[in-house]
Amino acid sequence: MYKKLNNLGFVIGIFFVIISLILIIGGVISESLNNKLNFYTGFTFLVFGFCMAFFNRK
Repeated sequence: MYKKLNNLGFVIGIFFVIISLILIIGGVISESLNNKLNFYTGFTFLVFGFCMAFFNRK
């Protein structure tokens, strides 16, 4: 696990996954944040975060 934390791609990927979950959940819960841009950005960040975290090679 500590070797993954030393890998910058994994850390950046997890950051984007967390930000995307905040955008998506915030868009579902709050009516003031409920616009399509949050969902599009959230899902894009989610895909990018998973790609960075789990498909990185040295």
